[in-house]
Amino acid sequence: MNASAHETYLIVNADDYGYFRCVSKGVLEAASRGIVTATGVFATAVHFSEDAALLREYRALDVGVHLNLTDGVPLTKNLRGRLSRWSGRFPRKFAAAAAILSRFITPEDISLEWGAQIERCLEHGLRVRFLNSHEHIHVLPSLFHVATALARKYDIAHVRFPTARLAWTSAASMFRGAVIEALSAVNRRRANRPAADFLGMEISGKLSLPYLEQTIPRLRAGRVHELMCHPGYFDAEEVTDRRLLRYHDWEGELRTLTSPAARELLDRHGVRLIGYRHVHVSNNRLVVGHEIA
Repeated sequence: MNASAHETYLIVNADDYGYFRCVSKGVLEAASRGIVTATGVFATAVHFSEDAALLREYRALDVGVHLNLTDGVPLTKNLRGRLSRWSGRFPRKFAAAAAILSRFITPEDISLEWGAQIERCLEHGLRVRFLNSHEHIHVLPSLFHVATALARKYDIAHVRFPTARLAWTSAASMFRGAVIEALSAVNRRRANRPAADFLGMEISGKLSLPYLEQTIPRLRAGRVHELMCHPGYFDAEEVTDRRLLRYHDWEGELRTLTSPAARELLDRHGVRLIGYRHVHVSNNRLVVGHEIA
């Protein structure tokens, strides 16, 4: 079916493929049994070759690069050297942001690193259709410019533009949402390409059926929407940092995304599931122009 101004389109995009093997397993299950249509890949993952081989078998699942600056080890020797005070590893997000804002880490350093992450995905046979980032680090204005420049260089059509609806779910959620909204206001003035309407920030890590029941009826006809999600399994032998459990309910999200009720909700409100492959830019707007199964 071709695009229609009267239809509503939804990309369900699972972050963090490759974060842990148990998370990757859940993402693939959410794609095969549920409503997930895309996933962002950690190119810095320890088991990346294995992760990529599994992902290549899921040809209906769109792949992007989950650009990383806050977890694990950089791919580039240059950035590992810059991060000697953190033993060559990425610092946590607030330390990373401080290093970027102070230009201890420069946009040039990051461009080299993120280019290497994109190229690693391409070298392993993955078709890269979009860019986003771990912990939304690319919304820092200097890095938003880096991400969009790399998208042009590698002919990647889509870059996530996170926004937040400031609804009270927790103090941390409100703080995160306010920061994202402030940075997005700056980036919006510099954005040179349209992006899907973003959903899920206010419930990030804890996506639930009640949230979908509240959100899906509000989606706008003729628009492309992106729902961020984090499905997965929990394996205590892999996930040793217990702080991650305060943010992630991987298995709860997996249940939501594979629930027959979620599929029925989309059908009831006439929402068409699509991938990034179905979307192109025409007259500075997103258009669904390919055949949808």
